[in-house]
Amino acid sequence: MLSGSRAPLPHGEALVLAVWVAGFGVGTVVHLIELLTQGAAVYGTMPAGVRVFWVSLTIVDPVLVVLLLLRVRASIWLGCAVMVVDVVVNWTAALTIPGATGPGLVTQPLFLLFLLTTAPLLWRSFRKPA
Repeated sequence: MLSGSRAPLPHGEALVLAVWVAGFGVGTVVHLIELLTQGAAVYGTMPAGVRVFWVSLTIVDPVLVVLLLLRVRASIWLGCAVMVVDVVVNWTAALTIPGATGPGLVTQPLFLLFLLTTAPLLWRSFRKPA
């Protein structure tokens, strides 16, 4: 069911959803820019599994944005799972691969914390309409 057939979200819940969408939107843009500027060499110093994961976020993140905007409940769990894996991959790379650092080591765990603490609110908000 499309979100147009649902009641508008209350202000606080709409703001939470906007932060979720913005976070995955920023991820989309970052990965897209990296792919467009570096091409096939993107993340070239990283192990193949890390490269595949990071490149896959170019598709996963915008799909999450669409699912969130459609208020698909599964997008809440998927979004949390993606961010857990992303934080683990990024921190593992940072601790084991020289030069694998960046601002995401701080911003992504903070975003993950926000997702985990607001997921129950969105879950209730994404209930099927009566």
